[in-house]
Amino acid sequence: MIFLEKNIADPLLNLAPLVILFPLLGLAINLLLGRRLGEKGAGVVASLASGSSFVISLLLTLSLQAHPQAFTLPLFQWISIGSLSVSWDMRVDTLSTTMMLVVSGVGTLIHVYAIGYMYNDVHHQGDVGRYRRFFVFFNLFIAAMMLLVSANNYLVLFVGWEGVGLCSYLLIGFWFEKGKDGIGNARAAQKAFVVNRIGDFGLLIALFMMFWWFGSLEFERVFNAARSLAPAQQGVLLAMTLFMLMGVAGKSAQLPLYVWLPDAMAGPTPVSALIHAATMVTAGVYLIARSQPLFALAPAAQGVICWVGALTALLAATIAVGQMDIKKVLAYSTISQLGFMVAAVGMGAITAGMFHLITHAFFKALLFLAAGSVIMGMEGANTVAHHHAGNPEEEIDPQDMRNMGGLQKRMPLTYGVYLVGALALAGIAPLAGFFSKDEILVSLWDYSLPIFLLLLLTSFLTAFYMGRQVLMVFAGKARSQAAQQASESPKVITIPLLILAVLSLLGGLINLPGVATLEKWLEHTVAMPEAGHFSPAIALSSTLLALLGLALAWVLYGYRSLAKLQQSDPLANYLGVIFHAVQNQWWIDSLYQRVFVIPYRYISHEVLAQWFDQETIDTMAHDLGRWNQWFARVLSYLQNGFVRTYGLVVLLGVVVMLAFLATR
Repeated sequence: MIFLEKNIADPLLNLAPLVILFPLLGLAINLLLGRRLGEKGAGVVASLASGSSFVISLLLTLSLQAHPQAFTLPLFQWISIGSLSVSWDMRVDTLSTTMMLVVSGVGTLIHVYAIGYMYNDVHHQGDVGRYRRFFVFFNLFIAAMMLLVSANNYLVLFVGWEGVGLCSYLLIGFWFEKGKDGIGNARAAQKAFVVNRIGDFGLLIALFMMFWWFGSLEFERVFNAARSLAPAQQGVLLAMTLFMLMGVAGKSAQLPLYVWLPDAMAGPTPVSALIHAATMVTAGVYLIARSQPLFALAPAAQGVICWVGALTALLAATIAVGQMDIKKVLAYSTISQLGFMVAAVGMGAITAGMFHLITHAFFKALLFLAAGSVIMGMEGANTVAHHHAGNPEEEIDPQDMRNMGGLQKRMPLTYGVYLVGALALAGIAPLAGFFSKDEILVSLWDYSLPIFLLLLLTSFLTAFYMGRQVLMVFAGKARSQAAQQASESPKVITIPLLILAVLSLLGGLINLPGVATLEKWLEHTVAMPEAGHFSPAIALSSTLLALLGLALAWVLYGYRSLAKLQQSDPLANYLGVIFHAVQNQWWIDSLYQRVFVIPYRYISHEVLAQWFDQETIDTMAHDLGRWNQWFARVLSYLQNGFVRTYGLVVLLGVVVMLAFLATR
């Protein structure tokens, strides 16, 4: 039962449950009254619910500034079985409130944007009735993520963890009947769901091990018990943390479980922004940050995590170089930047990882939403053009960058904010991405030179593929009729973009070198190792590499090359088969299909369904039926309704009994 804590420093902390209840209230209103509210009314209710959650998060943050110690708010006893006792408690500390602000703040801007975007999308797709359903799922997503980051034990965290997985499935497959062969989007949602279940299996094993060895799932009790673990039992911590890494790889799209995230682009653009910027993919980074005391006791696991993050970052960056879909480039960019974050928090640089998580939420939400603005412009012009031409069958793909070009003049505001987001992602000073990425590189310089060099190379590739994308989308002349007639998006779309652009410009102020506001804030919750100091040499090196990447993009994708882009990509002329490989994601998806998916389907369909189920189980069931029929026919000769037959049977029975007794 929820109750108010009286003996606390600030009564505002009692408002913590509202960060979850407001989104739940929003979805309840839309479920019950959505039809009466109308289309845009449903979006307004959902946005107000998410915005109210942000206000509560802000009040909790202000309260912690005066009293920064962690606070636990008991809500009710959930499970009590034997020695297992799990309370549904909320934890309010500087780490959880930081995540609350990011999730609800950026999430609210995406909600507002979705009011306009989804209004156009449902009309474009011809199913207006789904508008309300979309915002029900959106509010549920925010509520599940808020539950995850506010949990005081691993089991409640796991409920939120599974909640965001469910919401991603519902939203990626929102247009489930669309896509390749009419089931492409449904398959993308299924892929995300299955791959995440593989990662969740690892996290569950880690939770089972925690309870077995520590007798609790509450954060503080687990951490204290882990510190007292005997040196001979350190292998337990290593196994536990590596199983947790398996869960992180699923949720935060790291090797080898990253393959679901690019396919998540099947969902509407606001879904892509919410998943990639504020919610689901940040859950794995948060899990490592929250579990830092465990990982600090398992240095071998920290090394594995750093290498996984670094290799994921580099691999995804190489794939992004060859993509033609505007959202696919950003999807692989997200995987790459998550690699930066995972490498940072994995080695214990929690501030650096969280700093990049925050700034990445700003500029990646900006880039996805701006890409959605471009797609809206292309779709609207595409539909109008082919409607007048009377040939709708020849509509071009509005997400293929080869069909764009010249949008700088047609959509100047979208171009301006997109450029801000691209430069922030590329790490150009003084935008937010420069400061957060530089802090990760400085920390890695002290930790591992090979990993530092891998991420430095990744920074160069990041700048290159973002320069390539900006040029292909906005520069040169229009390469399709849709691009020629595209127009700027309405204010409900552009206002969130402008706010996110300002955050991408000024986000570096959160943890400026020499000020370290975020570090001082988080050290109240997470034990911080000595942080790397600002290095002018590393900052200069990373900036020069970023500028070199942008310059190379300009050389290869200048105006002359853009005119021939629909025939061949300039980079393909230089890289040949390598470019073909990155276009096909190094054939990793194809490898997974051959090694895992096809054998699994064969075993499930041919072996289990056909042979075991139909030919074995069904045959046994049919044989039982036939045996019963035969036995019934035998009995029917005896039970035929004639008295003389019954008398004869009785007589024979008496004879048999007398014969038996006589022989005795």
